[in-house]
Amino acid sequence: MVVIWSLQHPPASLFFLVYCNSMDGPLSIFYFLVLILSIIVHEVAHGLAAEREGDPTARLLGRITLNPLKHIDWLGSIVLPLILILTKAGIVLGWAKPVPYDPDKLRRGNKSVAIVSIAGIVANIAIAVFFGLVIRAAIAFGFATGPIIEISSIIVLINSILALFNMTPLAPLDGFRFLQAVLPISAQQTLRFIEEYSLWLLLAYIFFGWGIVAPIAFSFYTALTGIGI
Repeated sequence: MVVIWSLQHPPASLFFLVYCNSMDGPLSIFYFLVLILSIIVHEVAHGLAAEREGDPTARLLGRITLNPLKHIDWLGSIVLPLILILTKAGIVLGWAKPVPYDPDKLRRGNKSVAIVSIAGIVANIAIAVFFGLVIRAAIAFGFATGPIIEISSIIVLINSILALFNMTPLAPLDGFRFLQAVLPISAQQTLRFIEEYSLWLLLAYIFFGWGIVAPIAFSFYTALTGIGI
């Protein structure tokens, strides 16, 4: 099983994967490739939303693309994660380049910031829903081969967990940025407190948050696909 974490925070987006010991090398690498592609879609969605709201920064920098070369950091996205996977370290740490946007250029202020913040989450949920429907259709119409179910299941699970983690209201995850944009001024002091201690909160969430997220992710997976884990 995989735990995925994507953070949108300069200078890099971070992601963490924790694997079960039973996962073999090739399957681990496939999980990793799906994760990278899912994060790229997540990032591009942020850029597209920002552009729609008036800020062309991502477009001008050539980041509105699915080309991995525009998004990956070679050390953080390729070399370090693969070394940790191939050595069966049990945890994979890495980073990718975030798609930048300028809040000052957004047309509708905090409303635009809120839209940009959740765009990546919406993209990951859309991917999970699509491949969940693929699984349901495959089962319903009798072409549910092993590879179709397994590949689609991995995509659904990774995107579900990626979306759920990014919904978490901890800085600098998307959920926190969304709350910053929509909550009244009276709540900003609490948010600043959370942001001040975000490093320790995130570390605790990395190591202990899976017990909270896993049941939700598995239930969401079952709801989308009609099959259990």
